[in-house]
Amino acid sequence: MIKAEQVIGVDLDNTIVSYDQLMYRLAVEKGWIDSTTPKSKKIIRDKIRQLPNGDITWQKLQAFTYGSQMANATLIEGVTSFFRRCKQNNIKVYIVSHKTEYGNFDPTKTNLRQAAFTWMKKQNLFDEERLGLSLKSVYFESTRVKKIERISNLSCTDFIDDLEETFKEDSFPDNIRKILYDPHQQYHPFSNVKILSSWLDINEYFFS
Repeated sequence: MIKAEQVIGVDLDNTIVSYDQLMYRLAVEKGWIDSTTPKSKKIIRDKIRQLPNGDITWQKLQAFTYGSQMANATLIEGVTSFFRRCKQNNIKVYIVSHKTEYGNFDPTKTNLRQAAFTWMKKQNLFDEERLGLSLKSVYFESTRVKKIERISNLSCTDFIDDLEETFKEDSFPDNIRKILYDPHQQYHPFSNVKILSSWLDINEYFFS
């Protein structure tokens, strides 16, 4: 479904980067979940939030995962192929992420945005000749509302995200096609959102 003037925006955390295995390992090591918990960020989050001071504990896990431990996160299969095909079809692509500079409960004080850039470089995502991405293709915003403003200002025609909350924000533009990446098939269908469970499906959706 390639169209003229198409501009695709893509979220970063849990959309391009998978933290499932990393979060599971860290949370088990710290005793916040047991080893029978499924390796799903959403399920891990929900389990931890049930603990005393669960919201703070969850933020601590996020700080470790997105900061000092991010080098151990994995690139989701099919992402590189998507960026390559966008370049081949002359489609502009931006990465737009809700990411603060520092985590509130990170004792290492790691710059989360710099950690993300380092990870992306390690994954060769900034191979402009092959994938078309550059540092100027990436935007980090401090709030979800600012993220949505950026998506709109970049004139995105489509946006891919793993959080339904992004698309349920009142400020999210109606004219942008919404693709919800749901690898664990945890979301129920809702209005004007296309739910896809893999990057293979996303590639087929755009390029079949």
